[in-house]
Amino acid sequence: MFKYVITEELDLRLLEPRHAEALFQLTDQSRDYLREWLPWVDFTKSINDSNNFIDSTLKQFSQNNGFQAGIWYKGHLAGVIGLHSINWSNHSTSIGYWLGEGDQGKGIMTQACAEVVDYCFEELNLQRVEIRAATENLKSAKIPEKLNFPREGCLKQSEKLYDKYVDHYVYGLTKEDYKSEDRRY
Repeated sequence: MFKYVITEELDLRLLEPRHAEALFQLTDQSRDYLREWLPWVDFTKSINDSNNFIDSTLKQFSQNNGFQAGIWYKGHLAGVIGLHSINWSNHSTSIGYWLGEGDQGKGIMTQACAEVVDYCFEELNLQRVEIRAATENLKSAKIPEKLNFPREGCLKQSEKLYDKYVDHYVYGLTKEDYKSEDRRY
């Protein structure tokens, strides 16, 4: 089992089939909260749907195309963070994340995201890491801002969320900018 310890209370673990029930329960408990910004929530209707997601993420990992990890806080699954995919030709990736409603405001995602950024630059030797956030999703946008990602622009009507389109801010960090930053968060 892959486990990456961040603090005594916080670690990242690759999602495995045995986590499907916990993942579904977390999604179901935070369904209304998550639905505001995540287009896949309505398609997660059962433990089987969570298991199918986990199967796809294990395939992604086995193909060296990124990963999806559960964020474990004080022994329970609090959310998910991962790489959408890796563009090995350009040595770049983008990070996606979500946190259950009950674990918001504790600095969990900032710490988890900082560790994933470190992993991308130091272990994967990538040149660029990107994070996108809906312009009105202030909580999500705070993460790259806290991690000193420059906001590079705005993509108009970038994502369809159920019955509307939302704009996305694009935040990008290059290896050169990463090396020059003070990495304490």
